[in-house]
Parts: sequence; C-alpha cells; structure tokens
Amino acid sequence: MPEGPSILLMKESLQKFVGKKILESQGNAKFDKEVLENKTLKEIRTFGKQTYLVFSKVAVRIHLLMFGSYTVDKQTKPDKNLRLSLVFKTGGMYFYNCNVKLVDSEFLDTIDWEADVMSDQWNPEKAKQKLIANPKMMVCDALMNQDIFSGVGNIIKNEVLFRIGVQPESLLGNLPSGKVEELIAEARNYSFEFLIWKRDFVLKKHWLVHTKSICPKCGEKLVKKQTGLGKRRSFYCLNDQKLY
Repeated sequence: MPEGPSILLMKESLQKFVGKKILESQGNAKFDKEVLENKTLKEIRTFGKQTYLVFSKVAVRIHLLMFGSYTVDKQTKPDKNLRLSLVFKTGGMYFYNCNVKLVDSEFLDTIDWEADVMSDQWNPEKAKQKLIANPKMMVCDALMNQDIFSGVGNIIKNEVLFRIGVQPESLLGNLPSGKVEELIAEARNYSFEFLIWKRDFVLKKHWLVHTKSICPKCGEKLVKKQTGLGKRRSFYCLNDQKLY
C-alpha cells in the first residue's frame, strides 16, 4: 500500500490539471461519472494515504489500497481495471484497482487534517494525547493507526522503530516519555526523508531493517514477525531495540 510520501508524489504529478475542466469521465467506480463532466478541478488535497480531487460542491476520494495505481495522460491498463479516468483538454488521469468514492465537499470539513504527519497542519501534541489515551496499544499498531499518524505505513513503521530503538510489540503505556516524543518526531522526520529518496528513486537503498535479514548495527540476525492487530510484517533487532 502506498504510504503518505508516495501519495504526495502522485499529487505533484496531477497538479497540472488544477484549474482545468473535465471533458470526459469514465471507469467502473460505482457512481455516476457524468456528474463530473464540465466541472473544473479546484484543488488536490491529500490526507495520509488518501487523495481528494476537489470540485465545486463535490470531491472524489482516491484510495489506492494495496494494489492500486495511476497513470497520467495515457491509459495503460485494460478497462476492467479502470476505476476512474478524467480527461482534460491537456491530458488525463487514470486510476486502477483502487477505491474511488464521490463525497460532498462538506465531508472535507470532517477530516482531522492535524493527524497527517506530512501536513503543515500536523499537530504533534494531539498525537501525543492520542498515544497517552491508549496505554495497552502496541507501538506497531499506533504507528499504523491512521487516526494518529495518517500517512504512515509499514515501511515507515519498521524504520522509525529501529531508529528510536523500540521493539514493535512494546506497549505505549510502558514507553518512557522521552521515547514517546522520539516516536512522534521520527514518524514525521522519516516521512519527509522517504519523500526525498522516493523522488530520487533511491528509497530502498536507505532501508536499514525493512525486508532486511541482518542488523546494520550489531550484525545479528533480525527478527521477521507479523505483529499487532493487523499482523503486518515487522523487522527488528533484539539487541538494538528494547521491548517495553
């Protein structure tokens, strides 16, 4: 599943259509695509792993899920995979195998934009209060919780926990206050580094533990285990990461 930084890169590639009018809308998304025709794309907003194409009175929410993708200016996959295409005079955007939903523009007012770790509105103090309110939650689940760290995915989770020296099954209530602060800060810091590396096509070269087998610090074998309620893959070191 694409994480927040990848969604920001998608936004950048679609930005050229802002201010342009839709000439044609197709795809197998379950709403009347014709309502979008002749509408002008006012702005593109992202919230973690979600993208909102904002028009007058309505918005289209795009969530790429696990296997979704998109292309710009050319359809590269068969119609059966095409959830939505929006064609403008200057080109088009195409979304495949993803979740596409039409929402009222008022829905955007209900979103907690301060939970997006890459947003200018990010509120670390609010994140801290949410963590404190869930002392029995594993730290791996907390990082993947989109109500707390919107945009953080499994790669960011594994790399952040290695950086701050915490095992994924540690309980939030057991973390020292300093570690909670580190967790919050590093979730945002690493997300922006992820964005830079992803843009330069060198992201994987910077992974320290994600999908790795040997700890880059001590040289011992890393643990690979499905952790948390979501049973997502975790890679961590028993020597250099502490269980709280």
